[in-house]
Amino acid sequence: MPQTPDPGAPEPAYEEEPWLDSREVAELWPVRKDWLPGVAGRADVRVRQFGGESRGTYGAAPTSYHYHPEDVRRAATAIAEGRLDIPSVWRSDTPDGRRAEYWSRFRLRLTCAVILAPVLLALVLAVYAMAS
Repeated sequence: MPQTPDPGAPEPAYEEEPWLDSREVAELWPVRKDWLPGVAGRADVRVRQFGGESRGTYGAAPTSYHYHPEDVRRAATAIAEGRLDIPSVWRSDTPDGRRAEYWSRFRLRLTCAVILAPVLLALVLAVYAMAS
């Protein structure tokens, strides 16, 4: 007997392939993570944006993006073939892009060090004052 579904059974719902987050797209495209939305706009990739709403005095909420999987694959091919014009600073596979990534990470680490150094110094002085 063939394996056919029961005629009265409901049709299975079409399951859409899950949209890709920025981390997954960064693995497919040679583009720095900060510039993924810009490249997606140039490549006509459908994007869903979450967050980013205003918090008044406290700035804005973090923004995350999800990208349509078929569009991402199409754009990956266009990027690999050189059909999509992307500034070299945006790319992760060019000297300009790697240099920009290096300096942005360096600035972040330097900022953290400058902020943490006085805090640690204050803690050491407080412990020293309590021990005396």
